[in-house]
Amino acid sequence: MGRDTADLVKRLAGRRILVIGDMVADIYIDGRISRISREAPVLVLEQAGEKIVAGGAANVAHNAQTLGGSVYAVGLLGEDAAAQGLADILAEKGVQTAGLFRDAARPTISKTRIIAGGRATVSQQIVRLDKESHAPLRRETEQAMLRYLDEILPQMEGIVLSDYGSGTITEAVKDKLIGYAREHGLPSIVDSRYDIRRFRDIGYVKQNDAELSAAVGRELPDEAALMAAGRELLTELSADGVLVTRGEQGMMLFSRDGAVTDIPVSDRSEVYDVSGAGDTCVATVILALAAGIEAPEAARLSNVASGIAVRKLGTATVSAAELVRALDAQGDAAD
Repeated sequence: MGRDTADLVKRLAGRRILVIGDMVADIYIDGRISRISREAPVLVLEQAGEKIVAGGAANVAHNAQTLGGSVYAVGLLGEDAAAQGLADILAEKGVQTAGLFRDAARPTISKTRIIAGGRATVSQQIVRLDKESHAPLRRETEQAMLRYLDEILPQMEGIVLSDYGSGTITEAVKDKLIGYAREHGLPSIVDSRYDIRRFRDIGYVKQNDAELSAAVGRELPDEAALMAAGRELLTELSADGVLVTRGEQGMMLFSRDGAVTDIPVSDRSEVYDVSGAGDTCVATVILALAAGIEAPEAARLSNVASGIAVRKLGTATVSAAELVRALDAQGDAAD
């Protein structure tokens, strides 16, 4: 089994993947509880540490790189510490960052979590501060992005559009990428949190069950309702497939030929944190599709990779070696 799984994961290696979308800096500030403030009934924390973690589209790029891909990240950053931290994280792993355009007039999208704890207390998040600009991309920034896409698209083997609703993927960018993918037979996948209906003619769609419910505008109380919604979205978007992640119930892949593949969770051990598991899923799927692996098998691989991610705290990456070990363990359990 080891050789089979290792060979399968090796097929992901070196695949040239474009990841475009809303690049997010997840910032964690650790504070030790010092006292109660005299100014207001609030905790006073002594800062004990700070770290920046790749989030949003940056986490997709990070995961695709650690799984063995050759990743080109395209997005928008500000001129601030969060931008530099995010660019450094990606560049350190080997992600191509020439497509991370800077705009001093807007901040890098960031989510700053304040974590409070002490010697005798459990650390916990007490507040989150979000920072982003809601202004449309400037025309010159969009044009620079489009020129860069013209330059690199002929080298790509797969395209990810990671849309967190912050406006990086404009209509012109979306139309160029979907049109190019269709014209050249390139696998593509979109993960859009708030407006999946924009992405008609995309190759594959990734949604969790709550996002799918919002997309079709109704509750999905049972599997029959989920099946109907998945098929409806597939038809409306003229996609090749819709992959719905369902937490502890696994995944479901709806294919253009009418087939539905139900994929149970790969590992029922303790789940620590679901943050970023969807990004791991998308990264694995696009690498597998770019390697010529059929969509149902690509979805199964992503299910195993996501199972690794949820057992790590915070937004986390999964390595090719970890994926091989998890696939081997799954094979041993089945023997």
